[in-house]
Amino acid sequence: MSTTLRMRRIALAAAGALALPLALSACSDGGDTSDRAAGTAKPEQETTSAAPAGDEPFGPACATVPKDGAGSFSGMAKAPVATAASNNPALSTLVSAVKKAGLVDTLNSSKNITVFAPTNDAFAKIPKADLDKVLNDKEQLTKILTYHVVGKKLTPQQLEKGSFDTLAKSKLTTSGSGESFKVNDSANVVCGNVATANATVYIVDSVLMPKM
Repeated sequence: MSTTLRMRRIALAAAGALALPLALSACSDGGDTSDRAAGTAKPEQETTSAAPAGDEPFGPACATVPKDGAGSFSGMAKAPVATAASNNPALSTLVSAVKKAGLVDTLNSSKNITVFAPTNDAFAKIPKADLDKVLNDKEQLTKILTYHVVGKKLTPQQLEKGSFDTLAKSKLTTSGSGESFKVNDSANVVCGNVATANATVYIVDSVLMPKM
């Protein structure tokens, strides 16, 4: 073998030996980059899996709701709205009015509705003679009660500035933010975002009156 050929073979072997660790180093760097990328993916997944806020009942009157039983928040969530309201002592006047108007089955069978439910104190603001007159006029009573019902579920965010069609075919308006909301600029939501089996309930401190 000539001296020139021998020198070429030695040079090629040296080049191959030098290239091998360089290639291994490049692969190792790529693996580290992949590991780092995988490591940063986990915190992002944890962030996106957090439960959304604002899905609990809110308001000062929520403190008076029983902690357990059929009248509690968990109990009301299992019953349709008219039945759920009948289990809440603070809504007994409303329940009596709903029965007089023959709306129990209508409310219980409706799907995905929102009910603005006046408390007993809200009805007490109406002079007794006027209230008795309304309670004994089924047509007028039905119009008033269905004015408190919107044909879709409303979230607190939707109440911030809203105008909604009611089952009485009249609009009501809502405004506010956080845990403070008004309906028609007059009634305050005192316990809101209460879930029943077929409705979302916002308990209010005044009876809403449609235009007759």
